[in-house]
Amino acid sequence: MAQSRFAELVLYPYAVVLQVTPIVAIAPLILIYAPSTQATLLICAWIVAFFPILSNTVQGLKSTDHNLLNLFELYGASRWQTLVYLKMPNALFFFLAGLKIAGGLALIAAVVAEFAAGSAGAESSLAFHLLESQFRLNIPRLFAALFLTTNTISHLLFHKWHENALKKEN
Repeated sequence: MAQSRFAELVLYPYAVVLQVTPIVAIAPLILIYAPSTQATLLICAWIVAFFPILSNTVQGLKSTDHNLLNLFELYGASRWQTLVYLKMPNALFFFLAGLKIAGGLALIAAVVAEFAAGSAGAESSLAFHLLESQFRLNIPRLFAALFLTTNTISHLLFHKWHENALKKEN
């Protein structure tokens, strides 16, 4: 979508519709067509988690410095080379920010989809384990682990070169 304005105009509205549709409303429909309850939960979590990743990544691809784009054009780089060597590394920070948002949303979507699908009482379900963790007061640990994992990945990828991770001299 970042490479083609036409593709963005055609596909982005569908992504927005998927984002604004309540998962409680479509989970029973997905349950009818999906082969299993687990597949339904994965599809619902994917639908909710997809939009933040998509929108952040597209924004990252579009926010590439115009001076660097001009430099690549000056040296005769193809659209593919510009995408792979300039735009994608620039968008990586935005992609990981989208993953941080999507991680929490996917968890919430899976639990809501389980409740909508009526499988929350099954002992192997995510909702059951979350409720069990809540009774044992382990929910903060779950979110802390998610937060630390995404921050560790971001630090390992960016600590030496990205502007947000570099220490300021003044």
